Amino acid sequence: MGIEDIDVGLGEVKLANPLDDDIQRKLEIKLKELGFELLSNRNSQLVEKIKNAIISMVHHQHEPERIGRLSEQIPNQLGLSYSFLSKLFSTQEGMTIEKYLILQKIEKAKELLIYGELNVSEIAFQLNYSSSQHFSRQFKAVTGLSPSLFMKLKNSGRKPLDGI
Repeated sequence: MGIEDIDVGLGEVKLANPLDDDIQRKLEIKLKELGFELLSNRNSQLVEKIKNAIISMVHHQHEPERIGRLSEQIPNQLGLSYSFLSKLFSTQEGMTIEKYLILQKIEKAKELLIYGELNVSEIAFQLNYSSSQHFSRQFKAVTGLSPSLFMKLKNSGRKPLDGI
């Protein structure tokens, strides 16, 4: 397509030069064919960065104590106040950042329960819950099932990360 990129990262490409309208339309069509979309709106880009930060925090983090410090981590990563980011996210997504974090943690918990390698207490610890009871209550509030019942049913009613 003749697009010169400078930097490619998770969900982001920084270009050397702005795209002309014709190339941008072609790029949008090509991305859509591949199941992606081009976000040119700054607010949409920020919301995607927040989502990517949370997904990374929950699904790719091996230090439980790092999950959940949203009010510190996200502003540090994005260089904007948590208050601004929180209001923007709620307006764009119709849910709070905290709710999105909970949904991501529950999806990770489902994955861990399905694998069957950890018990409920270990999963609660890995996802930085204060107790297995707190984790179980939150899991049931989101899924309608207790973690142990979910494990027994081997219910694979998981959602794709970008479908939350």
